[in-house]
Amino acid sequence: MSTTVSPGAVTAAPEIGAAAPAARRLPAEDGRRPRWQRVLFVAALVGAAVIFMLPFVWLISASLRPREYVFAPGFLPTPFAPDNYAEAWRAVPLVTWLLNSVVVGSAAAGAVTISSAWVAFGFAYFRFPGRNLLFGLVLATMMLPFAVTMIPTYLIWSKLGLTDTQVPLWAGNLFGSAFYIFLLRQFLLSLPREYFEAARVDGASYPQLFWKLAFPLIRPALLVAFVFEFKASWTDLLKPLIYLRNEQLYTLPRGLKVVLDRFGYGGEQQWEVVLAGSVIATVPMIILFFLAQRHFVEGIATSGRKG
Repeated sequence: MSTTVSPGAVTAAPEIGAAAPAARRLPAEDGRRPRWQRVLFVAALVGAAVIFMLPFVWLISASLRPREYVFAPGFLPTPFAPDNYAEAWRAVPLVTWLLNSVVVGSAAAGAVTISSAWVAFGFAYFRFPGRNLLFGLVLATMMLPFAVTMIPTYLIWSKLGLTDTQVPLWAGNLFGSAFYIFLLRQFLLSLPREYFEAARVDGASYPQLFWKLAFPLIRPALLVAFVFEFKASWTDLLKPLIYLRNEQLYTLPRGLKVVLDRFGYGGEQQWEVVLAGSVIATVPMIILFFLAQRHFVEGIATSGRKG
């Protein structure tokens, strides 16, 4: 349907995916940047990447050195001692801790992604009095530090008899997260409302609107929420310190604390074991990011288009 616009009137924003009119393009968008700008931009990116990579490169190098050479200067693992990783596997149950982290991280990420998506869909689709006020209150919960709710939350899990289990590490995510609700709501607002109205006319229920229409369209944003929360759970030390006592239930961060206490300060000073365990704990997250990189970047970029 065509729309007549009087001269000087403000035109409506184009739909998502529609090409911008050629007359409105800036001259800089039609051509490439000058060569010196591209070279400077690439050089800045390479320099920043090198700076951020240096600590991890040193970590890998130091983990492959004998004990007396761990803190030697340089980035080359000389002398070369790959047996440090075998020693780390033998010294502590890293396999068990690794599997525990995968289970807890997947449960935490899956729970918060689905629950937050449900709430975000409600805020994005439904129109009701006080919606903006309620959404503001949800966002205000992000201002509460974890230390404020730590003791009341522990008392709740203690009354339920679930301390020294892995349930408190992920079950709280069943109630959603303000950050992911905001992220997913922004993505949902970028979807044309006509899709949902047409589905309602065809007799689709509200759960069907979410599962069959909204859910497939917001997969990039869901993946962003899943990866963010999986990483947060993977690196979380405080909750396992509070709730876990059984060493067989430890996640990797809690296990690395044991490794640090046993082989680091106050222990046997076997820093090569500590560093090897740190590399083992870091590599899975790097692999996950590279596997999900394309969808991850797309989800972040799209979620910021709609205000």
